[in-house]
Amino acid sequence: MSESNPRQEAPKQQNSIFSPPLAARFDALVEKYPVKRSALVPMLLYAQDEVGYLSDAVIAEVARRIGITELDVRNVASYYSLLRFKPAGKYNVQVCTNICCMLRGGYDVYDRFREELGVNNKGVTPDGLFSLEEVECIGACSWAPAIQVNYDFHDELTPDSVPEILDKYRNKAKADGGKNA
Repeated sequence: MSESNPRQEAPKQQNSIFSPPLAARFDALVEKYPVKRSALVPMLLYAQDEVGYLSDAVIAEVARRIGITELDVRNVASYYSLLRFKPAGKYNVQVCTNICCMLRGGYDVYDRFREELGVNNKGVTPDGLFSLEEVECIGACSWAPAIQVNYDFHDELTPDSVPEILDKYRNKAKADGGKNA
């Protein structure tokens, strides 16, 4: 009777921190692009949607899947304002203060969100429901001032629009029974 040598066995695939559907999506993305690195930004966006932010574990697994260093992943991720390295609220409010929005009251809208939420830039409300960030541009210049809450756009705003917008998401959170967005 011979004993099996564990060193001769094929290495096991590492477990994924992502859900099976997302892990399968990543596998398909890596195969889709002729250069694996081209899948990096979509993978980071999908990972952030599932996990909530780009944790060290997310960065490590994405780097492993693509075959690049964690530093390479961080360098790319730090370029994009929509990618974050810290947890955000269930509803991430991004207020544009670029030139078009600024000239049409973007800072007034941003200040009203700060006042209503009681947090500053990149802050998260104590209940974890909202986070707030000032962003450079969300591409809605013709409808300035504008904001984005997760993937929802709100445009042609005034400071008086802010309470209604926040109430909409508070009611949505209650209707969802506290489930993630």
